[in-house]
This record gives sequence, C-alpha cells and structure tokens, in this order.
Amino acid sequence: MKQAASEFLANKRIAVTGVSRDPKSHGANVVYKRLKDRGYEVVAINPHADRVEGDSCYPDLASVPGRVEAVVIGTRPDIAETTMRECVDLGIGQVWMHRGPGAGSVSEAATAYGREHGVTVIDGGCPCMFGPTADGGHRMMRWVFGLNGNVPRHV
Repeated sequence: MKQAASEFLANKRIAVTGVSRDPKSHGANVVYKRLKDRGYEVVAINPHADRVEGDSCYPDLASVPGRVEAVVIGTRPDIAETTMRECVDLGIGQVWMHRGPGAGSVSEAATAYGREHGVTVIDGGCPCMFGPTADGGHRMMRWVFGLNGNVPRHV
C-alpha cells in the first residue's frame, strides 16, 4: 500500500472527482485543497459546477484540457464504475477511490474493472494519509482505518 500511495503521489497532475460547490468538510474538497496546497496541479471534476474552490471545474475527465496523470474518485460508489471506465478509455493508469470512516467512494465493480484493464487501483484510504500530503490527523486515521479495513493493506 505504501508503495502504491508513493507512486500515485509521484504524479503531478491529478483530477479529483466529486469536488463540491459547498466544500464544508466534503472529503473530495479536502483532498483537492491538500493536493493543491502541496504543489500539485489539481483538476476539479463535477458535472454540476463551473467553478469549485475558486478554480475551473470540468464535467468529466474527457473535458479536461491536457493529460491527467491520476484520478482520485470522491463520488458515491455507484458513480465510481462510470469514472473508472472513463479512466480506462483515457489511458489513466492510476486511480484512488477515497474512503474514510464510511463506504466512501469504493466500488467493487469499479475496482475489478480497473484492475482487469491494467489500472493500479487503490480501493480505500485517502491520499492525505500518505507521503507529502499527510498530516498528523490523517496519519492517525490511516492507522485506525487500517484496523477496520477502510485502508487496504495491499494494492
């Protein structure tokens, strides 16, 4: 898991799906802002918004100008498979499905589809729990959520 997280976070242009216009404690917005604050070029994806967190927002990954290197899925699990299919179609090889204390964005169907098509899928946890994006609170959550299976041990 640590190696997969490190490889994911080595990408410099990352899209985050499910970023909300109302950012109050929304997991995707937390990830978006943290990546941006740590110097990543982050792209917001939300089909119902033109701007999020003061930045341009795109309705889907195909609408993003230029190449996205990796994707954080921060939507409901029932949307994750559609996003994973779009990642495969666009040749995006690394996807992280966000998961904190609840079900998060993890979809077994999306995970299976991505892996069948050569995508490295991190199915749980949060990019803010690892490497250059981590803080003390997220490191503690990584430990706790690792105990209950919300952070995968292997990818």
